[in-house]
Amino acid sequence: MTATTTHGASASGEPEPSAGRPAGRSPRSGFGLRGPRHGRHSVSTDQLAALALPIGDDGVVIGVGAEGRPAVLGINRPTPYDVVLIGGLWTAQVLALRTAATGARVAVETGRPQAWVQMVHAMGGGQNGLAVYEVGRVPPQGASAGTPVLVVRDCGMRPPRGRVTSGPWQSVLTLLPYLSPVAPRLVRQARLVGVQRISPDEAAELGRALSLPRRDVEALPTLADGFTLWCADRDRQYVMTQPTDAEIGLLGTPRRMD
Repeated sequence: MTATTTHGASASGEPEPSAGRPAGRSPRSGFGLRGPRHGRHSVSTDQLAALALPIGDDGVVIGVGAEGRPAVLGINRPTPYDVVLIGGLWTAQVLALRTAATGARVAVETGRPQAWVQMVHAMGGGQNGLAVYEVGRVPPQGASAGTPVLVVRDCGMRPPRGRVTSGPWQSVLTLLPYLSPVAPRLVRQARLVGVQRISPDEAAELGRALSLPRRDVEALPTLADGFTLWCADRDRQYVMTQPTDAEIGLLGTPRRMD
């Protein structure tokens, strides 16, 4: 009697190889096709210490630290965040520009709008993340996780109490050109304080307010343009802000005086 076979099976009852599939290999049901096989990448235990991943904190890159690593400022936060910068307009504008580049909106409260008009024009006339208001005229910004806001207060030595304060997803950066009678109150309220070059007397006063070690008090009057000492709680870091070519074309080179 002649043995009969069904489609796809041999006389012995074993399935026949399908067209295009080598014998002895079955498809991986539910897991897709097998990919090409390569040698595994591996390192010895002694080599692990040499590995590094370019992953840092989330925020705005404000420059480089003492070890040449990027220094990042977390502007967009779900909790109120107040920053005081005792320094120059140039640094405040770089921070505003870079914050806007992250997708946040920037509202500038200033008594010198002419100093900010070039930035507004460069960013599309206030339609692309940066708007300038007179002192005391900043409207509610409607900040949210999807549209965080940075309010920059460029209101001189004695900024009045702002109508718009920090809140969830809305940070406030207050710029002081020098130490002033209102500085101690603002420094106490701030979560982060940035200090650029100041006089020896100002450095001594600020050193007491921030509990700075003597070496930092002595260094503040000697800081070069573009350098800032950032202080948060007990953490301190010197940062050099390096402008990009586009920032130099718009704002010029780093400077402490305006």
